[in-house]
Amino acid sequence: MKRYCQTLTLKDDPELIAGYVREHSRVWPEIKAGIREVGILDMQIYLRENLLFMIVDTTDDFDWEKDNERLSRLPRQKEWEEYMSGFQNAGPHAASHEKWQMMERIFKL
Repeated sequence: MKRYCQTLTLKDDPELIAGYVREHSRVWPEIKAGIREVGILDMQIYLRENLLFMIVDTTDDFDWEKDNERLSRLPRQKEWEEYMSGFQNAGPHAASHEKWQMMERIFKL
């Protein structure tokens, strides 16, 4: 299994942040299915103020760029990304893997 950790900031607006949280409590079924289809086993997003932290666990053969590109072409994915960009400090046409900033692991016990 591979693990990726990323960060992204939301627009610093309490109403938009609440909306982002609300939308993630009811993620569209096609989005969840596409995430699983490309080899993502688990995905968790954490929030502190307007900072998001995401953990993504994938299959061993998962290729970050190739499989995210494939994900971006699946049903409703583009629509979801454009909708989410209204909450995020990112351009409306940026793909998920372009908005989220990869983090480097510096310690493991």
